[in-house]
Amino acid sequence: MALPATPPDKMSFWEHLQELRVRIVRSLGIVAVGFAITYAYRFKLWAWAQKPFLEAMARQTGKPVGSLDPFAFTDLTEPFFSMMRLSLWAAAVFCAPFLFYQLWAFIRPGLLPKERRLVIPFVFVTSACFLAGSAFAYFQAFKFLGDILFQEASQAGLRANLHASDYLDLFISTTLITGVMFELPVLFFFLAKFRIVTARLMLKYWRHATIAILIFSAFFTPGDVVVTTVFFSVVLLGLYFISVLVAWAAEPRAK
Repeated sequence: MALPATPPDKMSFWEHLQELRVRIVRSLGIVAVGFAITYAYRFKLWAWAQKPFLEAMARQTGKPVGSLDPFAFTDLTEPFFSMMRLSLWAAAVFCAPFLFYQLWAFIRPGLLPKERRLVIPFVFVTSACFLAGSAFAYFQAFKFLGDILFQEASQAGLRANLHASDYLDLFISTTLITGVMFELPVLFFFLAKFRIVTARLMLKYWRHATIAILIFSAFFTPGDVVVTTVFFSVVLLGLYFISVLVAWAAEPRAK
């Protein structure tokens, strides 16, 4: 049986795939340009990335930050690939507004004309939420996590000899996960806008959401310390209740 013809004012399935390909290619292109810039400053980025843990280590050991040198490598290629990975991640973060615009441009054909005018607020809010989450991870989460982990190590009498690649795994995953966590209000804004969820429904199932948040934090937050799981769970639960207010404001009032 033949497929129904696509209305003239709608995009076909293959046109959507073509649009997706264009958006992905453009996103990769701008990240590549950003990578060329961030890689030139890779050593300054590395000094910036390790600063939170060095400060936490200094607080726990009582030594000045300048005298600490806890990072080492056992593979000759490890420093090279670690700096490349850090530069690529920095490029993706700096290009976040452009990437969010490409996401908006892909979903834009499925929106109503009055909703399409939200492009600037969407790009601004999503970028701001992601960058705010990454900044929170850098200035607060790493401070908390570093104090907990280094205090445990110092009490056990252990000396720091960290791999740069392992530290970058922790650094990138923490900033990425926290940045995505801070997008929760944006997600629920659209879910409420499209009548998929309501603020009343979110409040009704807040206990179920709390359990889901605890499971998520246990599996995806860095470290194997229970305190870090509780810390990120509290942050995520706070974002959930902020999302309730956002959903309430976004709900269509008309039947």
